Formats: sequence, structure tokens, C-alpha cells
Amino acid sequence: MSEASSPAPAAAPAPAVAPTSAEAPASAPTSTAATESSTAISNASLYVGELDPSVTEAILFELFNMVGPVASIRVCRDAITRRSLGYAYVNFHNRADGERALDMLNYTLIKDKECRIMWSQRDPALRRSSKGNVFIKNLDPTIDNKALHDTFAAFGDILSCKVVTDQQGVSRGFGFVHYETEEAALQAIKNVNGMLLNDSKVFVGLHISRAEREAHMEEARANFTNVYVKDLDADVDSDELKELFSKYGEITSVYMPAHDDGTPRGFGFINFADHEAARTAVKELHESEFKGKKLYVSRAQKKTEREKELRVQYEQTKMEKLSKYQGGNLYIKNFDETMDDDMLRQEFAPYGTITSARVMRDDKGASLGFGFVCYSAPAEATTAIAEMNGRMVGKKPLYVVLAQRRDQRRQQIEATKRQWQGGAPMGPHVYGPPPMYYPPGYVQQRGAYPAPRPVRWQGAQPVPGQYPMPGGQYPVPQYPVPAGQRPMRPRNPRQGGRGGYAGRGRGGGYRSNPRAQGPGQQEALQAEAPAEAEPASTLTAAALAAAPEEERKQMLGEALYPLIEARTPDMAGKITGMLLEMEDDDLLLLIDDSAQRDAKIDEALEVLNSQGPADAE
Repeated sequence: MSEASSPAPAAAPAPAVAPTSAEAPASAPTSTAATESSTAISNASLYVGELDPSVTEAILFELFNMVGPVASIRVCRDAITRRSLGYAYVNFHNRADGERALDMLNYTLIKDKECRIMWSQRDPALRRSSKGNVFIKNLDPTIDNKALHDTFAAFGDILSCKVVTDQQGVSRGFGFVHYETEEAALQAIKNVNGMLLNDSKVFVGLHISRAEREAHMEEARANFTNVYVKDLDADVDSDELKELFSKYGEITSVYMPAHDDGTPRGFGFINFADHEAARTAVKELHESEFKGKKLYVSRAQKKTEREKELRVQYEQTKMEKLSKYQGGNLYIKNFDETMDDDMLRQEFAPYGTITSARVMRDDKGASLGFGFVCYSAPAEATTAIAEMNGRMVGKKPLYVVLAQRRDQRRQQIEATKRQWQGGAPMGPHVYGPPPMYYPPGYVQQRGAYPAPRPVRWQGAQPVPGQYPMPGGQYPVPQYPVPAGQRPMRPRNPRQGGRGGYAGRGRGGGYRSNPRAQGPGQQEALQAEAPAEAEPASTLTAAALAAAPEEERKQMLGEALYPLIEARTPDMAGKITGMLLEMEDDDLLLLIDDSAQRDAKIDEALEVLNSQGPADAE
């Protein structure tokens, strides 16, 4: 078939929804009733395609439940990004409801897009079979799925019908109709092939699988007769081109495209009568000179085949570069706008041999505030990260990490967003409270959520998930106490508001909740406290690197919490917990850079506000 590049037919993928009733194990004997129940459920499963990405299970349930009781619905989503893949499965309790939904709701508008409904086919061999599958091309752009279905429904029962469209939803001029029987497909070909549909003469034929088309293309490549030549002089015409190639064999046709004004476009096609003549012409004339210009002569290719080869070459070259510089390419940001390529190279030169250093700029030449430095060896890049990350260059601390590919960075950002919003990596969306950070000294009440992060405990390690000990006694987390202050005493959680936690003050000490205490208690605490607490020391990258890995998040939380509390006291715990999901290097940058810290706080507040009051509590 001439349409070698056409995509696969519109067969539905395997359903992602398991039957709603439990199936017997493979080793156990299956009763007749259980088999009939499983068959009924599998036969009552519908595939719903062409869905808008914003369509959810709730929207589909509201639509399909009007037809009959729905057993289950699942919108299939990407395992990484959790975005809708544009199709879903709807399981009814009985087949009659499924048939009624197929008749009533097929091609119904859902979110301004026509959905396409068909029976779910669990057997992949039947889905991929070409029997009964018809390919139609030269379709008028106004013909959609429903019009195509109505045209071909007269010849038999249709399993699937689809007009292939581009990303903007515009018809690409061809489609597929999959009949239940091969006889119906042959009848449709006999009656519709060569007919006019909306003033367009259509071609209708049996669908040829991609594997068969590629095998045919490989055979055609091995026995080619059509030759492509370019870089021709502007004075060369078709007669001269034919004379040049005719000495290698019989030529059946010569074609030279021209501009609107009639001048040649500098390339042409020569078709030989046999393959051997074409092969000899390519071998002899490629890179030869003709009228002072070096010719390019090769086997003629279709546009799709040529684009595919170029993509493969591009990806291969890109992967070679990535493997060559893996671990040696650094991403640097947060430097002054005055930084140029030479200054960037000079800053990083002491740590190894630099192969390239570049500051990224916009189309007007202004610095974008980030750049890349590539070392000849990964060990040199590792040393540069350890020495330069967080170092003050000018008036700003540099942010230095290993460079990542754009798709890897996008996946990392999506994963962080899912963690912030309580999303699970697999399955449907799971809604829940955001991660919560508890300041030092906080003790959680029984039954509250979410649980605090692991901390270092004095004495014996507590059992995970244990409840408070009798008498209101809690194990107390061990934190470094600032100089000049007394250690925090264990406190009954009922003495403080909202769990009676002791928050951390801006100066690095600890403060209790004065509203939950009597006058005598407040005076006693004031007498115990020193006149002025010394400010806490600033957390550095070196101090963090020297600490055990399991303690680094706690150290970052203790440094970050008072800074966030100064901005938004009521939400400081929740926002700190959310930010602690970030990388340690990013958190150090937030501690030092108030602008970036405020931006992250605004993002976290936006996430919390979007979840509503019930989720934010």
C-alpha cells in the first residue's frame, strides 16, 4: 500500500481496570457460575477514547450512570506525570447497559470534544489483527468520526471507527474502520472504493500492518530505481540531466521541480528501468563535478523516511555527547548580570581542565543569570561543586549542581509537585494533607495527622507509631540547646494550645505558648529564661556535609523554620514540611536567599489554598 507511513489502526489498548468481582486462582477449579460472571463483566467493559485531559472519573460517572448502574470507572494516566492519557474504561454490571451506553453516548461531546466509545478487547492478538480492518484515505477535512461511522455502518457491525487527526484536532485525511467480520470489510471496499465522499474520491483497502509495510519498504530500498540529485547549476535543464544519467542505463522519466517564475530549484529525480543502472549511477556520479558544482546523488527517499533517518542521527549524536560529558557538565546560576564567559571560566579554572564555559543570553544579548561549565573529567566537576556551591561571587552565592537534561528535570519537578499535593506515584489521585514540619519540642496529640518527621531520641528508640505513655509522658527529642539557655523540660501536651507545642523563636531559642499558661507559670518561665538569647549560628554547606545523612533534613528544618515563621506564623510548620522535600543544596540556597525563599513560600501557600480549608488543617 502506498501509505507506508500511516499509523496503526484505532484499536483500543488493553483495559487497565481489573474485573470488579474476585477471580478464582489459576490453580483452583473454576465453577461455571464464576466463569459466567467473569465473562459477563469482561463483556460489559467499554473503552472511551478521545477524552479531554481535564475529564475525570466523576464526570464520566455522572454521564454513564444515567444509562445504567456503573461497576467502576478509571481514567488512565501517565505513571510519572499523572496526566490523563485521553482514554478511560467504564465497567457496567451487565452487557445490556453497555450496549445501551454504546448506542446512546457514542460521539457525545464531553468538555467540547467528541468521545469515541467501543467495546474493550482484552485479547491483544484480536486488537492487533488486520482481519476486518479497513484503511481509508483522501478523506475530506469535514468528515469526522461520526460521519465516517455512519457511512460504513451499512456494511456490517463496526468495532472501531477513527479519523486520524493532528495535535490541533484537524483531520489528516485518512482513517480506519474495523469490522467484526472480514466479509463486511470486503463488502465495504467493493462498494466505497473510488466513490466520492464530500466531493473527494476516496481510496478504501484492507489495512496493512506496520511490520508488513516496513518489510515492503526494506525490499523497495534494496531494489531502488529512483535516483535523487541536488546541487545542480541553475542553467541545467531536464534534457541535460537526462543526457548525464542516460549512459548508465535506460531512463523512464526525469523530473526537475521549478519555482513559480519557472527557474529550476536545483534538484531533480531520475527513474531508471532497472535497479542495477540506478545503483551504478549513484556510485559513479555522487560527489562528481558537473558544470563547476559538486553533485549529491543518492537513492530517492520519501519525506517521512528521510525525517526518520535524520531524527535517528540527531539522537545518536546527542547521546554520544551526553555519554562523553556525563558527570562533567555543571549548571551554575544566581550570578551577577555582569558575568561573561571569560569570567565564568576564570572562577572555575582552579578545579580542573575546562572544555567549555558559557553564560546563557537572550536574543538581545542580556544575561539570563545562569550558565554551564564543562570539565574534562567527572572528578574535577565533583571538586568544583564542593568548592563553589554556595560561595559568594560578587554579592550573590552561587548555585552549582550537575547539569540535567530537560526531560529529567521536568520529571523531578513533577515528582516534587505530586509530593506537595499528596499525589501517589501509581493509581488514581490520592488526596490528603500536605507534609508537615514540627518545630523542636512539639509533641503531637493522639489521632492527629500528619505524623512528625523522625528525630533523634534520648534513651531507647520509640516504637514507630506508638501512642503517648500513661500520665502524659512523652519521649523528648534531643536538640542542640543554644548557649546561655536551659534544656527544654518535658511538658504535658494539654498545657499548650493546639497540642501545647513549644515553638522555636527567631533568635534560635525556644518559646512556649503564653496564652495556655497561668500568670504564675509565665512568671516562673520568665525567671528561668536568660535576659537575651544568643542568635543561632548560620547553617553552612560544610557543617551540613559533615553531619550524618539521616540528620541533615532535621538541621535544615531547624534553620528554615524560624525564617518561614517570620513570614507566615500560622502555616510555618506545613510550609517547612513541604520545602523539606527539596534537595539539600536547594534548601541551603533558600536559607541564604530571601527572594527565592519568599517565592517558594508563595508557591506553597498557593498549593495549600487550592486544597481548601479542610485539607489545609
